Amino acid sequence: MRAYFRVPLLAAVAVAVVTALTGAQPAPGPAAVTAAPGTPQPDGLVAEGFRSSRTYEAVAPPVRIRIPSMNVDSRLIGLGLQKDGSVEVPEAVDVAGWYDGGARPGQDGPAVILGHVDSEDAPGIFFDLVNVKKGALVRIDRADGTSVRFRINHVEKVPKTRFPTDLVYAPSLDPTLRLVTCGGSFDPSRRSYRDNVIAFADLV
Repeated sequence: MRAYFRVPLLAAVAVAVVTALTGAQPAPGPAAVTAAPGTPQPDGLVAEGFRSSRTYEAVAPPVRIRIPSMNVDSRLIGLGLQKDGSVEVPEAVDVAGWYDGGARPGQDGPAVILGHVDSEDAPGIFFDLVNVKKGALVRIDRADGTSVRFRINHVEKVPKTRFPTDLVYAPSLDPTLRLVTCGGSFDPSRRSYRDNVIAFADLV
């Protein structure tokens, strides 16, 4: 089986995203990132003590993903972070996984779902993601029996060395969905693909 893809997510970014989206307190780790020396600080914009009045809808965790145009119908497993700060990936190539440190599908913020493109033996769950058309519908079923739908608005193929971490994981005020897999040419020395394919989708 070909080596699984890894989506980079720096630990500091991951902690910030988890805290912003879930309200959870981060585990002890690297010191917080501060402004570079000499960075101007705007007067009168101290955020200490600020409390947002915005509330966020609580939704059940996702359990299944369906994309009719890609013949995708898969259960969803939860994915955490590896020791190096990258997101885990599903062990099976025919099962998709949801990054459970981020937003749940339907909550404000980006819900991120990852799946393999293929293995040495068979296509993966997101084999056709690179060819999915704008407007394709994605349905996410949740543990409480509810479901939510998203519409894909565009797909990008990016080198893994320039993965747009902020665009994929950074908090947002609207419910969005990101689907991520591998793509591009295969590097036999590393046993992995050189690119990532990312589909961006908005709530219907």
